Amino acid sequence: MTAQATVLSAPLEPGFDYTRSYGPLLGRFAAGLRACRILGARGADGKVHVPAVEYDPETAAALSELVPVSPTGTVRTWSWQSAPLSGQPLEQPFAWALIQLDGADTAMLHAVEAPGPEAMRTGMRVHARWAAERRGAITDIACFVPGEGPDERGELPEVPDAVEEMLTSPIHLSYMHSASPQESTYLRELAEGRVVGMRCPVCRKVYVPPRGACPVDGVPTEEEVELGDNATITTFCVVNVPFPGQRIKPPYVCAYILLDGADIPFLHIVLGCAASEVRMGMRVRAAWKPREEWTTNLANIDHFTPNGEPDAPFESYAHHL
Repeated sequence: MTAQATVLSAPLEPGFDYTRSYGPLLGRFAAGLRACRILGARGADGKVHVPAVEYDPETAAALSELVPVSPTGTVRTWSWQSAPLSGQPLEQPFAWALIQLDGADTAMLHAVEAPGPEAMRTGMRVHARWAAERRGAITDIACFVPGEGPDERGELPEVPDAVEEMLTSPIHLSYMHSASPQESTYLRELAEGRVVGMRCPVCRKVYVPPRGACPVDGVPTEEEVELGDNATITTFCVVNVPFPGQRIKPPYVCAYILLDGADIPFLHIVLGCAASEVRMGMRVRAAWKPREEWTTNLANIDHFTPNGEPDAPFESYAHHL
């Protein structure tokens, strides 16, 4: 193998916005938060769940009764966050804690502002600090702070109008990925306009993208195999639903592409013909981006497009489905 001694690494930040409607029960729970009230959902067995849940965890029955609980509670367990990350509740070190509010039978996860881990203990009393601006979300509780607070339960008045708009929760993960030596070779070759796989010395299968070891025989894959641009579609789906960040207007096709000489397909986009014309066994070729846009990324291949060859016989790709 001619892989360079150092492996490639890069930050990866996958993320998406998860969007759903509040629904009738969570809409009232969110309206309570906006009004500085914490409501729990009473289950079939009488237990009060906070945060409110839509369905009983034991019977799966839909829940509808909301009861007020105190903004003061007890820390059941905790963990110290010494280096807060972007997007977390507090910018300075704090504790994550499971807090059982007075009147609730379950504990909720939230942040506790404390001067240091020595100020935290299981069983300590904490109370909610409300955000200055509230929108009907769990972040309306800015954090919890040590000590007793006022018990604001009282009698449950008319619940404010339910929050009816959509709830958007950003889901984000940031980490550093280090490629294996085999992957590093593959990525460097992509930057030169070539696709390289690795062959198992035992079963002789060629993997692309390459793997450090053959999943069949468990031995290192060290023999480089340069593959061309022509390939076969093994299976595919037509994307008809739009979503945020989509770079192509539906309908379009995502297909598993089996490069000639490879023994494992990978997922890519098929353009250059109507989505209705794409089929299993269709012969395609890689359409590369302009050379000045190449990086160490499979996205250097913008898409695959029909190459005009007759369809591959089913038996030639049947065991790659």
